Amino acid sequence: MPAHPNHEHPVLPKPPVSELLERAHVVRLPMRVPFRGVTEREVMLIEGPAGWGEFGPFLEYGPQESAAWLANALEMAYVGPPAPVRSRIPINATVPAVAPEQVAEVLAQFPGCSTVKVKVAQQGQSLADDAARVAAVREANPLAKIRVDANRAWTVSQALEAARALGPLEYMEQPCATVSELAELRTTLQRSGLFVRVAADESIRRAEDPYEVARQHAADVAVIKAAPMGGPRKVLEVAEYFRARGLDITISSALDSGVGMNAGIAAVAALPAHTDDEDFDVPPAAAGLGTQGLFLEDVTAARELVDGHLQVEMLAPEQARLEALRAPDRVDFWNERLRLAYEVLENL
Repeated sequence: MPAHPNHEHPVLPKPPVSELLERAHVVRLPMRVPFRGVTEREVMLIEGPAGWGEFGPFLEYGPQESAAWLANALEMAYVGPPAPVRSRIPINATVPAVAPEQVAEVLAQFPGCSTVKVKVAQQGQSLADDAARVAAVREANPLAKIRVDANRAWTVSQALEAARALGPLEYMEQPCATVSELAELRTTLQRSGLFVRVAADESIRRAEDPYEVARQHAADVAVIKAAPMGGPRKVLEVAEYFRARGLDITISSALDSGVGMNAGIAAVAALPAHTDDEDFDVPPAAAGLGTQGLFLEDVTAARELVDGHLQVEMLAPEQARLEALRAPDRVDFWNERLRLAYEVLENL
């Protein structure tokens, strides 16, 4: 599959592991509220000749899956971002699985955002809890477009029940675990007269074949993340493939630090212009790149949200923040993760 002609994928540099470890900084970022069960986010930052990259696969990920995250870090640190075609990007607000009374406080971190992504189907919570959280979003922002993210937790019948209870929705992100279930749900929603789109996330970024979603007509929206896909230029390739098959694109983050967010922002900034059936330019969908507000402290200054948009800028860590957030007790752990992921990259 060819890359977009304006964004050919360069050969990925593979400097010696020893060099990467010399350039690496392991940090621990405290979360404002738990997210994906995480209360502290650990990542390894790499300072390269072209900028900063982030290697931050979640702790449960093995070397095979982590290799793409390392490729993303190497691209940003040694190649740099692709050329942008826009100077600012829209983002969505993100509401973790918090109690309804906390929703307004969370949304206050996302001024001007007209799209809100709500985490649902959290272990130990019920559909009634989800409905109360979504209702609190609507009360705080009656005009918001609402996306819900179930992280593969529902069966088809449970997802159908949720669509009725939580709607109207812009889309349901990864409501079910498998591609075949997503396809079945999509058909069932249409036959039930429910206009709720289905978005695929894990079925793309954690799949051996990320394109099976399109072949099975299992989703209306492809959610793509730079780190697990292997870098912003790979995002552009994948987005081109899905767009050609009628899927919309949402570029999102993987709970990245301010440094890691650079890759996702760069991908949205470089996403080619898209036209609708009447040849009007369609701006990129609100990106899930506002998660920096979920951290109590970060290695970079906070990006300023203006009217629900972020400026396209590549941020570097501030030295004082980097020192304050270091995690020296985790250096050996992350060094070994990098070595194992690097071995996988060498064999690709």
